[in-house]
Order: sequence, then structure tokens, then C-alpha cells
Amino acid sequence: MGEVTVGAAAERTGWSPRMLRYLEEHGLVRPRRTASGYRLYGLVQLNQLRALRELRSRFAVELDQIAFAARLRREPELRRAVDGWLAGVEDDASWIEWEQRKHERLLAA
Repeated sequence: MGEVTVGAAAERTGWSPRMLRYLEEHGLVRPRRTASGYRLYGLVQLNQLRALRELRSRFAVELDQIAFAARLRREPELRRAVDGWLAGVEDDASWIEWEQRKHERLLAA
């Protein structure tokens, strides 16, 4: 199977063309672009789209939650900040330390 355009990809996966553009914008799927800017979806992207639909259904997660999870993987600084905050939630005393470090960084800036 060769690559398909956004309209054909929408038909094959059940996503609308508009939603496919949204998913690309948020880094959840990366179709290849032609020299003139057309999106082309190959087997990998089509499978990702089908798997994304299944993931949402199976775990009852929204696209914005998945987009945020993807962003956490791409941005190490954000991941560290969230990990630090979550550690504070798990340990009632740790949140004070997290807040203290945050204020120290703000004062140093």
C-alpha cells in the first residue's frame, strides 16, 4: 500500500480531515509532506491513527491528555517539573520543598 492523502486517511481511519490536522499540530501523528505541502499518510501513520482511537476507547482518555503526555516525553524540563510536583503530592511534606525551590528559582531570575 502506498501513501494516501488526508481525505483518504480520514476515510480509512474514521478520523475527520480536520481532526487529522489537529493531531498533527499536537505532534500525535506526523505525516510526510510533499514539496507542495500536501500531507501523505503511510502505513505507519494509518496504524498510529487506528491505535490512537483504540487507546482513547480502552483507557477513556481525551486527546488533550494524550497530547500532554506526548509533550512530557518531548520536553525534559516540563517532565522534571511535573515529576517534582507529583512527588510532592505523594508525600505531603515534599510540596513545601518543591514550593521553596520554585521560589528560590524565581528570586534568582
